[in-house]
Amino acid sequence: MLVAGFPAGPWGTNCYVIATEANAECLIIDPGKDSGAGIEEIVTEHGLKSVAVLLTHGHIDHVWSVIPVCGARGIPAFIHPDDRHMLSDPMSAISPQGADMLASMTDGRLVAGEPDDLRLLSDGIELTIAGIDFIVDHAPGHTGGSVMFRRAETAQDPTILLSGDVLFDGSIGRTDLPGGDHGQMLNSLRRKVLPLADTTVVLPGHGGTTTIGRERTSNPYLTALVADGSSPSGPSRGL
Repeated sequence: MLVAGFPAGPWGTNCYVIATEANAECLIIDPGKDSGAGIEEIVTEHGLKSVAVLLTHGHIDHVWSVIPVCGARGIPAFIHPDDRHMLSDPMSAISPQGADMLASMTDGRLVAGEPDDLRLLSDGIELTIAGIDFIVDHAPGHTGGSVMFRRAETAQDPTILLSGDVLFDGSIGRTDLPGGDHGQMLNSLRRKVLPLADTTVVLPGHGGTTTIGRERTSNPYLTALVADGSSPSGPSRGL
C-alpha cells in the first residue's frame, strides 16, 4: 500500500494520494488550496495515474482545488449529497472569521462550483477504485455530509481510516459552524469510531497520523464516551 500525504494551503489541510503500489492507479483525497503541485510531485515520483478524487466533506479548505484537479485529469469526484451545496456556495458553511479570511485571500472573487463529473456517496456503500476497497461511513457532526473512508485490514496492512475532520490526534472537528451539530458528532464517534480496532491507522484531515487505540485512551472526547457516555469537552479543530 502506498500512502503519501502533505499539509496544503493556509489551513494545513492534509491531502493524500493512495495507491496499491507504485506505477498503479491512485486516489486523491481532499485536494485543498495549493495542493496541485504536491499532488503532481507524488504522482510523478511514483509513476501513478489518478482516477478519482474522494472528498471527506465540503468545507472549502478540503475542496478548493477539486475542479482543477479533476479537470486536468478528466476524473470524477465523490462527495456526500448533504455537503454538495458547499461546492457552489462555500461561504454558507464557514465562520465569519473564515469568511473574512477567504475574502481577503481571493479579493472577494472566489470561483466556486462543481467538477464536471460529480458522484454522490451514501452510508455503508462499498467503493472499489484504483484496486482499493473502501467502505463509506457517513459521520455527521462537523458537517451534515461528513464521511470517513475505511479500508479493511489486509494480510499486509492494518485497517486505514481517512477520517477527514471527524477525528484528529487528540481532538475532533469543531461543531459550531453552519451545518455542525455536537450531538450528531458524539453519535458518530460512538457508532463509527469507537467500534474500530485499536490497530486502525487514522489519517486525519489536519495534523498527524494516529491510531484508534491511542485516541481511545488519550483523546478527551473518546475517553469520556468510553468511561460513562458523558458529554466530553476539549479543544476542537477545523475551518
